[in-house]
Amino acid sequence: MREKDVIIACDFPSAARTLAFLENFRNRDRKPFLKIGMELFYAEGAPLVRRLKEDGYSIFLDLKLHDIPNTVRSAMAVLAGIGVDMVNVHAAGGSAMMKAAAEGLRSNAPAGSCPKLIAVTQLTSTSQEMLRDELLINEPMPDTIMSYAANAAASGLDGVVCSPREAAAVHRHCGDHFLTVTPGVRFADGELGDQKRVMTPAQAREEGSDYIVVGRPITGAQNPAEAYARCIEDFLK
Repeated sequence: MREKDVIIACDFPSAARTLAFLENFRNRDRKPFLKIGMELFYAEGAPLVRRLKEDGYSIFLDLKLHDIPNTVRSAMAVLAGIGVDMVNVHAAGGSAMMKAAAEGLRSNAPAGSCPKLIAVTQLTSTSQEMLRDELLINEPMPDTIMSYAANAAASGLDGVVCSPREAAAVHRHCGDHFLTVTPGVRFADGELGDQKRVMTPAQAREEGSDYIVVGRPITGAQNPAEAYARCIEDFLK
């Protein structure tokens, strides 16, 4: 697992679609870091994750656990045995839940290879209006995210998922070592889709993102390998 990287969101409905997509990278020296989310994991489960790990891919298992502490602790102990590189919870679950997640993960992780545990602050599809009118959170979005990030750091987590717009502030509040994993990344000439708080790969780099998560700009591209290479060039140069 590299210190900074582009993570491809493999939001596919089946193993067959995923493996067909990954054929685009078969002859490349660099194996992409992959995000496996709810759609693909619920369809295929741990066997596909283990297969991709055996093929040399780093895996961010993006299930966003959010439940009572005991349930999350038990679930994380199970996920630790799959051998992924990164997993996450919702910071809105609170400090007790996040601490339980860390305990469960570390209780069953292979020696010396515990996955990074990060917490979702606010989804990049969430606007300030939605925060206020639907979630009944009247604090400004940046203040809410900083509070969630501080709670995650105090609970022993390794980082957070946030918009690239908040990455620099998270580092200022929680330290340079505290990871910022940032979806909501689009090329300047691309469509926003359902994302509200977005940046380009180059802008995310300037803001201090450690990892950017990129889905449709790569998976929906006519040439996914070229789109991935463009992300790598813009983000890691």
